[in-house]
Amino acid sequence: MAPVTSPAFPAVVHAVPKGAVYSILLLLHVACALVGFGALAMTGVQARRARRGPTGHGAEGVRRFFGPGVNWAARALYGVPVFGFALISTSDGAFSAGDGFVIAGLGLWSLATVVAEVVVWPGERRIQEAVSTEWVSTAVSTKNDGRFESDCRRVALSAALLSGVFITAVILMVAQP
Repeated sequence: MAPVTSPAFPAVVHAVPKGAVYSILLLLHVACALVGFGALAMTGVQARRARRGPTGHGAEGVRRFFGPGVNWAARALYGVPVFGFALISTSDGAFSAGDGFVIAGLGLWSLATVVAEVVVWPGERRIQEAVSTEWVSTAVSTKNDGRFESDCRRVALSAALLSGVFITAVILMVAQP
């Protein structure tokens, strides 16, 4: 049966590749995107909650979330293009690196990675430091001349932006225009 086409519903251009390897790579590609962007979104939510201070509602959850160490779940973001290119190579020619949706997706991923590296993760490290050192007592000076508040606001806003980037990328990958 031929696909029904109309201006509102264009024909599917790409045949869906089949096979276990392709399916596993697709699962890994999607999982990296969900985990990476999900962790970035949670960082934004927790940064917003951190603005309430050590006596605010949910402060214990903020302390746990911003415990010392690298947010490895967010770094799953780096697996997205790795498995994406592996998908292209196992698609038997159904997709290529020159496809518009692939180029757009790579551009969105690049934007997300730059924002994460330049804004979110450095801000997250400063929030971790403030929460682990200054939230020890309730008489805390987490304002540090407004730096803590600024870091929390920037991380929360950047994470919200990255959530929009993720939604846009998902739409592109599903629609494959």
